[in-house]
Amino acid sequence: MENLPHDHNHQAEQHTSMPAFSDFQSAADILKLLGDANRIRIFWILCHYEECVINLSAMINMSSPAVSHHLKLLKSSGLITSRREGKEMYYTATDSPQAQLLHHTIEQMIAVSCPTSHT
Repeated sequence: MENLPHDHNHQAEQHTSMPAFSDFQSAADILKLLGDANRIRIFWILCHYEECVINLSAMINMSSPAVSHHLKLLKSSGLITSRREGKEMYYTATDSPQAQLLHHTIEQMIAVSCPTSHT
């Protein structure tokens, strides 16, 4: 990137410190994943509670297979995790900085405060 077509007095270091295209693609994939309102609702719930598919289905008035599909996508992205207890699977948001940032961003965008923050 040292030989740019136009010289705009930029420092060469600014261009060499740019993240790789794959990093931008990962960010785009996460944003695309969250482009579905139901998926955002599920993610938001799982940021506050650990839940099973049946309860999530009832909470958002959606079929269990549809919720399972959204959970699969969220889990493959690394935003949620699951654990098995007997025959039941329970889901929750990961404790990653990315999941916390997305949770905070979602709440700021819809101006909703966490239920646990009210005393």
